[in-house]
Amino acid sequence: MKIPRDLSGEGLVMVLGLQWNYRIVHQQGSHIVLETDDPSYQRIALPTHPTLRLGTLNAILRAIASIKKKRKEDLVKSL
Repeated sequence: MKIPRDLSGEGLVMVLGLQWNYRIVHQQGSHIVLETDDPSYQRIALPTHPTLRLGTLNAILRAIASIKKKRKEDLVKSL
């Protein structure tokens, strides 16, 4: 499955909040810090750029998939 190439940082924050139980902790500069306790604690910083670079988005999705014990493709489908 192809990773979307036009996803913004704010769009990713919204999807992670609504569908994957992440909440905004704070924002510092151009990065928003999210955290979750489900199924284990994770804290991740996301850039709020108009379009996320493919490598950045891939690394974020891979980190979230490992904590959530899901496949990266499941995360991509929710975007």
